[in-house]
Amino acid sequence: MKSMFEKISRDAGRSLGLLLVVLSLALTGGCASTPPEATPIEPEVEAPEPSPVPSPMHPLSYYQLLSRMTLAELGRERMVLAALPRSPNTQLRLAMLFGYPRAQQDMGRAMVQLDSVLKSKDPAAIALQPLARLLADNYAERQKVEANLDRQGLLLKESQRKATELQEKIDDLADIERTLPARPQAVRPGRSGGTK
Repeated sequence: MKSMFEKISRDAGRSLGLLLVVLSLALTGGCASTPPEATPIEPEVEAPEPSPVPSPMHPLSYYQLLSRMTLAELGRERMVLAALPRSPNTQLRLAMLFGYPRAQQDMGRAMVQLDSVLKSKDPAAIALQPLARLLADNYAERQKVEANLDRQGLLLKESQRKATELQEKIDDLADIERTLPARPQAVRPGRSGGTK
């Protein structure tokens, strides 16, 4: 009885394997023999003219792009961005360009661009506001550092000017001292009395 169940299960296993092979062949063969569906032919549409609006590049990628530009290319980029319509993306790019260390910096104009993005309710601006806040904080800190350096530079110049004036006074006093007549040497009175 046990051997009969083993024989049936072996036969069922072979039949199941054969059935799977036949089904897979039928499916692949059926797919190959079925003609492809006809797709409607769409009229040919001309590609739109490329617009002067910059492609939606991630702002940090744009900042990296600035690092690869020459000074002349940075100047051209400034003119291109100035000619574009004001969008949050363009304003952020302008702010990056105005604050870029290797280019001609204009931190005041950069801050105006960032302030505009930060105050905007436009969804595109809202998405850029965290980066705009970071840039605004960075630029404000840079302005403080530059103002502090300017102040220290002025203090250094002032102290150098005072040191120069003091040295001139010392030199004048030394000249006056050299022109004074020599003092006569004072004679010490000797001890009177004889020696024993």
